Amino acid sequence: MPAEAAAKEVTATALGPWPGEDPLEAARIIRGELGSPHLPFLAELPDRGVGSDALGRTASLLEELAVDVQPHGWRLVDRPGKDMRRAVSALSTDLNVLADVAGAEDVPADEFKVQLVGPLSLAAGLYLHNGERALLDHGARRDIAASLAAGVVGYLTRVAAAVPGTRLVVQMDEPAVAAVLAGTIPTASGYRTLRAVAASEARESWRLVMDALRAAGAADVVVSFPEIEAPIELALAAGADGVALPLKALTNRQWEMVAGAVEAGKQFWAGALDVSAGPLPRVADCVESVWTPWRQLGLPAALLGAARVTPSAGLAGITPAQATAVLGRLTQVADGLNQRALG
Repeated sequence: MPAEAAAKEVTATALGPWPGEDPLEAARIIRGELGSPHLPFLAELPDRGVGSDALGRTASLLEELAVDVQPHGWRLVDRPGKDMRRAVSALSTDLNVLADVAGAEDVPADEFKVQLVGPLSLAAGLYLHNGERALLDHGARRDIAASLAAGVVGYLTRVAAAVPGTRLVVQMDEPAVAAVLAGTIPTASGYRTLRAVAASEARESWRLVMDALRAAGAADVVVSFPEIEAPIELALAAGADGVALPLKALTNRQWEMVAGAVEAGKQFWAGALDVSAGPLPRVADCVESVWTPWRQLGLPAALLGAARVTPSAGLAGITPAQATAVLGRLTQVADGLNQRALG
């Protein structure tokens, strides 16, 4: 592993969803709490409604494909309607706010992260004219992946213009990946399930989008999975720079895959701060949830800089004050891990 990577610090970030409807407040809080060396990000504000959810935001990036909202969800249509225009407008507002906040800073962030839904979960979340999921149709899956790959180019260009000179990191979310690969997503009738997508097709879809992201200026692309049946090795084989996983249900086998990835120079974003219930866990407990398996697997302390700590889930379901506290706690966890690494 390169010497410069071994010397890195553990850092913190969050997964994207954020409470409230005010992009200016969100940007100021995030950039205030996640100062260097941590990773600030572009907030997703689903409380604003249609088009500000992760799926709608990503669908608005599609090139030569249009969407609107029906009672069952986002649907592919022939021409853009008000729902897609609303999503495009919300994203433009957020990027303008980001540019204003970043432009007013004395010390710009070294890195900045944006999120998007990956092609598999996007196909699972979008519907065809007949009411079935686009995932059902091989041609639709292919078109969605190609359209997303084309659309991210303009998106990253706009992000780069908002935060000039900043290293761009992309988090690609695949929340539906286990069901897509296992063939457990029900059809519209509910009487059967959609056929599983082959691992080879998933790998090529990811590679297509990742290659486009890198060509557009992304320095790192990390794939975010739920912990259940996370296809860690498949994402890395597709070219991901790392994976993001909540820790609370990782199996020994998944930890071993993480260890192999870290030893190969990949990043591990550890969802070490459980935000699913009750008060925030103690810093020491979060530190041990990473440190103990790290050492049990025989990973050296010098490689701990491959880790980035995150919450176990997005923060849209809590208050802005609670979300701010989460970011503060994450930076404390990162500090605690860095202290453990130093002995």
